Amino acid sequence: MKELIFATHNQNKVEEVKAVFNEYNINSLADVDYHTEIEETAKTFEGNALLKAKHIYDVFKTAVFADDSGLEVAELYGAPGVYSARFAGEEKNHKKNNAKLLEVLAEATNRKAQFKTVIAYVDANTTICFEGVVKGEIATELSGTGGFGYDPLFVPEGYNVTFGALPSEVKLKLSHRSRAIALLFEHLKSLT
Repeated sequence: MKELIFATHNQNKVEEVKAVFNEYNINSLADVDYHTEIEETAKTFEGNALLKAKHIYDVFKTAVFADDSGLEVAELYGAPGVYSARFAGEEKNHKKNNAKLLEVLAEATNRKAQFKTVIAYVDANTTICFEGVVKGEIATELSGTGGFGYDPLFVPEGYNVTFGALPSEVKLKLSHRSRAIALLFEHLKSLT
């Protein structure tokens, strides 16, 4: 089975990817004993994904992919965007992020939003990015215990419940990360 490094310390993301694609052995940064945090200093999802993938490729010299994901809220002109994990502070606290989002949208009539993922793939011959987007809106209160991050607040288009309340297999089919991962693995299949 082919090996791929997923340049993340986020085990939720690793499980999501493994659930979508099982033709590769996916190793997280913990699996390859890399525990240093990679600073996300770019101003775009693509920039941060490339930064992480290139850094880990330089360390291990093997095929790697990285993602950067976030929530873009229309009323907030695309914020929190690349700062989604740190929306309420540097400690990356999901509960505080959700509470802050509800607070800043308390009077908002436009609750449209989208989740976006950009995946960067790097190997000896290729550097390429793939994007996945799912549109929806922000609920007025938390709902559901599934998923992570903003999932209890995000209602995808065509549904009347949040990602947090949807069965995990339904969320996986819809998710921005799954869409970007599907494009990545289509690309990888075309190389064989």
